Formats: sequence, C-alpha cells, structure tokens
Amino acid sequence: MKIVQISEHVWKCSQWIIIPMSAWLVQSERGLTLVDAGIPLMAGPLLKQIERMGLPLEQIVLTHGHSDHVGSLNKIVERYPVPVYVHEAEIPYMEGRQPYPRRKKAEQMVRPGLVRALDMASQPGGLTPYATPGHSPGHVAYYHEQDGVLLAGDLFTSKRGQLHRPMPMFTADMKQAVGSGALVEQVRPKLVSVCHGGEVRITDPQRQTEAYRTAALASL
Repeated sequence: MKIVQISEHVWKCSQWIIIPMSAWLVQSERGLTLVDAGIPLMAGPLLKQIERMGLPLEQIVLTHGHSDHVGSLNKIVERYPVPVYVHEAEIPYMEGRQPYPRRKKAEQMVRPGLVRALDMASQPGGLTPYATPGHSPGHVAYYHEQDGVLLAGDLFTSKRGQLHRPMPMFTADMKQAVGSGALVEQVRPKLVSVCHGGEVRITDPQRQTEAYRTAALASL
C-alpha cells in the first residue's frame, strides 16, 4: 500500500489493483477518522498505519457503500469497534435489501446493523459532509475546511491532474453525478482527492468545473 500525506491532517492510503483503490485517514486533536475502507487486502496495511500514527480510531465514515469502499470494514471494526457512518440512502443497498440502481441483483456488502445513518449536520473528525448523489444514491463527499481538501470518493476520477467523470459502469445516474460535481464551485477546495486517481489542484474552481462538466456531458 502507498501512503501519502496530502495535507497537514490527511493521509491517502492507496492500493493498486489495475487501478488505484484509496481510503483516507484524517487526524484531529482527539484521534483518527477513516474515510472509506477500500478492498479486503487493504485491512492489514490500514491497521498498521493506524498503529503507526499512535492515535485512537474514533469512527469510520463512508462516501458510499460499493464493495471497493467497504471491503476491509469487518477486520477493522474487529480490532477497533468504532461506529461506521454512511448516508442513510445507502443502507438498504449495502445490507442487501435491494439492488443498487442499474444492477440486477441485490448484494449484501455489510451485515445488517453495522453501519449507521450519518448526521449530515455533523462534522466527524473535522470533516463537513456534502450529499453528492449520482454515482450512488447516497454518495457523500467530505470537506476538510482547515486543510482545504475535498475527499471526493467516486464523485470524480482524475487523469493528468484534471477532473474526469466517475466510472460509467458503476455509476447509477451519470447526469446527476456530473451535476453533483458543482460542489467544487461551492466549497472552493485547494485540493480534490479521489478514490480512483491522483489529486487535482484547484486554482480556478469555476473554470475547472465548467471544463469538467462540458467534457463529461459531451460523452453521455
């Protein structure tokens, strides 16, 4: 696993399996918040990194419930029985009660009761959650205002330092997802960090999101 400190309080933890799969550790005065939990083989390296940082894990927050974002949850909560939060709209899909949009079968990603509904007015670990539906019904991006970093999950992918649309194969509603990308103009981060790709530095939020939106909608 590659671990990179991308800002004063945020570490990106990535594992390459054809494409990068990423999670983030966010440090606050009280401890650590894990954002997403990657794929199963990331559990060991994530636990080692938490131990190296020498701070208690306070909670886990998820951008959404797809399998590549929850794969190491079981092993991590076995070691650290902390609460796991996700947007309430994701829970029926994650627990296997109904299939994600555009998928034929329901699939249980987590055992019932493991995840709790995220209070969208809260700021877990200094992160402000924003609803960014489209890639999945309850997708959430988290903004670390102090560092100016937007942890975007699968709101975007990236290539050569530019924002790109999320992967079409796994996106429920691409038009809605592209619309949710306007969050960059709203919060005006210095840096956008995505799960499947490198970081994107934001120097002109309006121009960069307009360019992203134009390119993404043209490909629909």
